[in-house]
Amino acid sequence: MKVLLDLVQRHKSGVPVGIYSVCSAHPLVLQAALRVGLENDAPVLIEATSNQVNQDGGYTGMTPADFRRFVESIAADVGFPLRRLLLGGDHLGPNCWQGEPAEQAMAKSAVLIEQYVTAGFRKIHLDCSMSCAGDPVPLPDATVAERAALLCGVAEQAWRQAGGEAPVYIVGTEVPVPGGAHEELDALAVTSSAAAQTTIAVHRAAFAAAGLDEAWSRVVGLVVQPGVEFDHNKVIDYLPDAATELSRFIESQQGLVFEAHSTDYQTEANLKSLVRDHFAILKVGPGVTFALRETLWALADIEREWLGADASSDFKNVVLTVMKQQPEYWHKYYCDAERERYDLQYSLSDRMRYYWPHPEIQRAQAALFANLERDVPPLALLSQYLPDQYQAIRDGRLRNLPGDILNEGVAKVLRQYMHASGASAPTLESTQ
Repeated sequence: MKVLLDLVQRHKSGVPVGIYSVCSAHPLVLQAALRVGLENDAPVLIEATSNQVNQDGGYTGMTPADFRRFVESIAADVGFPLRRLLLGGDHLGPNCWQGEPAEQAMAKSAVLIEQYVTAGFRKIHLDCSMSCAGDPVPLPDATVAERAALLCGVAEQAWRQAGGEAPVYIVGTEVPVPGGAHEELDALAVTSSAAAQTTIAVHRAAFAAAGLDEAWSRVVGLVVQPGVEFDHNKVIDYLPDAATELSRFIESQQGLVFEAHSTDYQTEANLKSLVRDHFAILKVGPGVTFALRETLWALADIEREWLGADASSDFKNVVLTVMKQQPEYWHKYYCDAERERYDLQYSLSDRMRYYWPHPEIQRAQAALFANLERDVPPLALLSQYLPDQYQAIRDGRLRNLPGDILNEGVAKVLRQYMHASGASAPTLESTQ
């Protein structure tokens, strides 16, 4: 975590640098993230979310220890040095157990935190902003802070038993819903500087009351709402003028920067502005899996055009059939029956990301790749469906292989974050 602490110190000294956090468990997304890190000789921060990875396996089936081994195996395959790999836990708290009484949910949250820290995760987002069964809605700031301090105490104890670097923490009460807004958005209210000041004050007091003053010195980020979000069909773009007061406020807070959630689909210029305005930690998740889906959809279209329907993998229909047969990950989000097929494929909330590990989808993807490797598609189809990758192939910077093409589809999104964070990226040519 010295990398992150040094980065925050540089930012606070006036250098507009930041870091982006990849919140995904998809192996191809993680592979692309690590390759972009290699291109730039930069650290890579990968975070698991509490509903993704937890003591019960989450929707990935992985515990925190499993996830660490999973990421490190991908790093080994890519040749990415582990000393530059940072692991974090996102929304760690009662997120998965909101339907249970607070005492029960917090007991499970303590197990969650302990397992993350013991497994080697050292960037810990303490998120107790959600109400549990019987709690008032919204939860008072003081209660959020008290619960965060309780979990910080668990994390500190787990770290001292496990050894290694001390954890760093992210706190906040105005935390966007994981994975983007569930409803249609028109505009967003930016967190006021007064609200941010209150959040810091109540957390500092709660940490002090719990005897965690030393741990408070390792709180590096505050989650606020900078006015960025996305729903199913549109993106709320960052407006620097609306966040001027908030941006100036954090300049006076020693050792603290903002962490911006739901930055998916922001333009590279917006991302640069966010970093400049002290939102130095940028979170991205659905935006990269959306790029993955876009590229896979294009490859499926290329396959069908090139080989014909009878010889193709029927990849798209396999994915959509699985989603309709197992609607648990999307039925609460896509409520317009007439638009259901559209939303399943193209919603920016990208509920499809939950389905990629399904065995039937994996088999169809393997068939898609095998078909396009055996019968290499012509450049004309690549130009039609994947013009960026077509140009890279024409320039000799990319191979005409489906795995490479898919990796590049994700990587081009991540490079926007790399550039915005203050790292200059060499061309693809230098990485071949």
